[in-house]
Amino acid sequence: MSIQPYNRGIKPPPNQSPYSSKTGVDVESAGLEAVLNREAAQNSEPSQVPLASSSMATNTKEEQFSSQEEGDPEASMTIVSFSDGDPENPYNWSSRKKIFVLIVGIVSVLNSTLGSSLPSEAINYIAKYFHVTNEQQLVLPISLFLVGYVVGPVVFGSASEAYGRQIIMLGSFIFFTLFTMCCAVAHTWPAFLVFRLLCGFTASSAIAVVGGLYADIFADPVIRGRAMAVFMAATTAGPQLAPVISGFVSVVTWRWTFWVGLMVAGISLIFLAFLPETYGPTILKKRAKRMRKESGNPNIVAPIELEKKGVKQMLTVTLVRPLYMFATEAIVLFSCLYLSLAYAIFYLFYQAYPLIFQGVYHFNTGETGLAFLPIIVGAFGALGIFVFYDGVLQRAKRANKRWSSIEEYRRLPLACLGGPLYVVSLFWLGWSANKDVHWIVPILAGLPFGIAFLLVFMALLNYIVDAYEIYAASGFAAASFCRSIFGAVLPLAARRMYTTLGIAWASSMLGFLSLAMCAIPFAFLRYGDRLRANSSFCNELRARKAELAQKRDDERQKPSA
Repeated sequence: MSIQPYNRGIKPPPNQSPYSSKTGVDVESAGLEAVLNREAAQNSEPSQVPLASSSMATNTKEEQFSSQEEGDPEASMTIVSFSDGDPENPYNWSSRKKIFVLIVGIVSVLNSTLGSSLPSEAINYIAKYFHVTNEQQLVLPISLFLVGYVVGPVVFGSASEAYGRQIIMLGSFIFFTLFTMCCAVAHTWPAFLVFRLLCGFTASSAIAVVGGLYADIFADPVIRGRAMAVFMAATTAGPQLAPVISGFVSVVTWRWTFWVGLMVAGISLIFLAFLPETYGPTILKKRAKRMRKESGNPNIVAPIELEKKGVKQMLTVTLVRPLYMFATEAIVLFSCLYLSLAYAIFYLFYQAYPLIFQGVYHFNTGETGLAFLPIIVGAFGALGIFVFYDGVLQRAKRANKRWSSIEEYRRLPLACLGGPLYVVSLFWLGWSANKDVHWIVPILAGLPFGIAFLLVFMALLNYIVDAYEIYAASGFAAASFCRSIFGAVLPLAARRMYTTLGIAWASSMLGFLSLAMCAIPFAFLRYGDRLRANSSFCNELRARKAELAQKRDDERQKPSA
């Protein structure tokens, strides 16, 4: 999933923005300035790239300026910003520091996703200990974890933009570690399920925040896109490593599955403890607070301190807009449906694989866990395909080839490759899982599955970014909400579906559903421009970009007037 970075240039006073009022700064307009800067950089020689606005050009080493317009109650305010080459600006950090942040993000998301499927191969031992015989209840340790993924991103995503990335990442990870320990020592089934739900809630912080973490430190969209690709590969690899752990460890006792998870989290917590604050607005807020204390001037402020806040703003942007986009935007709706089905099948495999490899091939739990490893190999194969295609795209942009400027051709071809592969992998798994066929054949179906799963996700999430830009976060929220619900609910029917239809036809049913869905990226290629032309959000985006660009042109011409 790619997120628009905060514009770290100095912001004009509230009365200077055509999209804000005197009550606060419009952050989306700041995001539009970042978008226009990037487009200017891509279409100009390095020496010709314009600054975000004429006010940015006045940025001095003091990193501040004042509005002196009469009658403005905020006229005496000094707004702090980063100067060129400012070492505190995360964009200017050393490569070593950025790599450390990159690693911390990967470590945190590996813990989050590993925790999601950690009980998968220990479930029979857990059921025996708690005397649970209802098959649907046996799915709850994973499903309830994913329910936490539904609620958590809404809370942690917003909180990280209000209080900073560091405190949210570290605080939520500490609670995730504690709740993992609680799972290991739980003595009743209800208590165990509650702790799994809380684990999922706190673990979702990494899923919600790490994308923003990378947007904070990587100004180059190419580097940022590749960092996000690595992040998404980690989200695919984590859940596949968990069955290996639980498969071999749970034979001793199911509690050791969670003790191992706790050990991994404890080691990872050391990395999180040294994570620096990366969110520019929060860094500037701390700087403004320090300057107010040193100077005694209460009118020194950071841009984030002028933003419009309140319950209405939070409800509109965080909750209402994602639901509205899901209901009214065809691109968001069909992307959510496709991603939700793919995600649900991904987690359904934790119920299907034991039925296939233990039921047909008589694997033990550890061997069944190893059967998931080809999916990881496929995911990193998809990462290689992404990097290769991204290189082709960048060369085409430099050569000014027309197709490289069309939103639909930037990422969707990856989904056009991944969609059919996803269908093939499901039929391959279902019809090769037979006692007369060697076990390696169905296991190898994980290779195209891993490739396809990651390609579809990278393509559609990046397409939402390309289409909606400053509104992409709301599209992401809608996609996250939908896929987490599907991932929590569909696996509840897995055992009954596979035992009723049989392995071949149950997998085939999933394959036919995926076949219908894989037409979506092809439809976007053909009709995406029309969908964007009829989109109220895309039209508003174009109008606001045009208005802001006109305003910037007018400001440049003022000195010569």
